[in-house]
Amino acid sequence: MTAQGVYLDNNATTRVDPRVVEEMLPYFTEQFGNPSSMHGFGARVGARLDWAREQVQDLLGAAHDTEIVFTSGGTESDNTAILSALEAYPSRKEIITSVVEHPAILSLCDYLENKRSYKIHRIPVDRQGNLDIAAYRAALSPNVAVVSIMWANNETGTLFPVEELARMAKEKDKAIIFHTDAVQAVGKIPMKLADSVIDMLSLSGHKLHAPKGIGALYVRRGCRFRPLLRGGHQERNRRAGTENAPGIIGLGKAAQLALESMAFENSEVKRLRDKLEAAILAAVPNSFVTGNPETRLPNTANVAFEYIEGEAILLLLNEQGIAASSGSACTSGSLEPSHVMRAMQVPYTAAHGATRFSLSRETTEAEVDKVIEVMPGIIARLRVLSPYWDSAVNAPKEFAPTYA
Repeated sequence: MTAQGVYLDNNATTRVDPRVVEEMLPYFTEQFGNPSSMHGFGARVGARLDWAREQVQDLLGAAHDTEIVFTSGGTESDNTAILSALEAYPSRKEIITSVVEHPAILSLCDYLENKRSYKIHRIPVDRQGNLDIAAYRAALSPNVAVVSIMWANNETGTLFPVEELARMAKEKDKAIIFHTDAVQAVGKIPMKLADSVIDMLSLSGHKLHAPKGIGALYVRRGCRFRPLLRGGHQERNRRAGTENAPGIIGLGKAAQLALESMAFENSEVKRLRDKLEAAILAAVPNSFVTGNPETRLPNTANVAFEYIEGEAILLLLNEQGIAASSGSACTSGSLEPSHVMRAMQVPYTAAHGATRFSLSRETTEAEVDKVIEVMPGIIARLRVLSPYWDSAVNAPKEFAPTYA
């Protein structure tokens, strides 16, 4: 545990790894040249950016380092991918996405539907958060410019079979551009993009122990591409603007560290996640894990507690020095479950109490034990105050997911 407490909100952002900071520091004061300049000051920085590009390439298993375009983060990468595809195929007026995407995708699709008359196919999910493959297949057609399906859901950790989905799209029409928002997945699960037909992939540095404000877009060689930002010739004319050299170098180092710790992420981090889940479910009645229990990220546990509010859970956790996040989007005067919980048909009695614990390679056994220690008391305290709990104790469960 740090002096500030227990941090289990790593899907929101991660602590910048001290080794990443160390790698970045010289490029603020000593190696400060513009990497686009021809003199030695710029050339030295440019060479280090080339190395960072290779480090990200290695993490993604991409075929060429030139397929990596540095951006300001996941939102820019997502917007660039979709808008590029639409500009590359102006006669195509349909987009396929899922109902559980990040707002960076959903908000853009809403805008394109309402303001530019694009037809948006929003593919549903089942109660475990799995994509409806039949509905996806039915939506594919030569009218589709781009498919954008996330690799891993940020709330539940459920993984989508994006490599298979990309193959299905190409079998229907080779011209369909397939993009995946992999912001949550990159650095947590192995990837080999060179062996896939995925056209574009978005990632964000602050989800894998790099700084905020830096990200990347993978653009497969041969994929039609139109830049979002126009100006200078940076990033091979694909993303204008003077390069954020310290951020790019930090992202490169973070990519290297993520690749080195991949096995740890999928063994020790997963073990701690499973320990946390099992202990909570054993100690707290009327609780269950949301999402697919098998096909999901190794670090993510989203537990729904019936008949209480997630916002209250977070406040009491915070009193204990524990940071987590809620599956509910709270607005003034009302509480609405998140769009992910609604899409999975989690009933309101449980969706309001959905709480996400997201671990990292820095999470310790003692931190998990602390959460296990305080969680039953927090839930019990809140249920005493709940007007629905007394009448619900002996009632049959409205939602009893089966994980066969």
